Amino acid sequence: MTDAKLVRVKVWPDAGEEYLEEAKKGGLEIFVREPPLDNRANKRVCALVARHYKVSVKDVRIVSGHRTRGKILSVRQ
Repeated sequence: MTDAKLVRVKVWPDAGEEYLEEAKKGGLEIFVREPPLDNRANKRVCALVARHYKVSVKDVRIVSGHRTRGKILSVRQ
């Protein structure tokens, strides 16, 4: 059985650069080049979080905040 970790993220879509950093209050701040259309930014966020935690993209899912900048993601490890 694997454990899931909940991660708070704040997302900036349509950013000039693409990167992920640890937030001062915990969680992650993620800047993605993808626009918030057709779920493209959300998919990119999941890919970056998966790379950060060294897991498969299938192990990352959005629990809440599908349509907002503030999100809670579940990461299975």
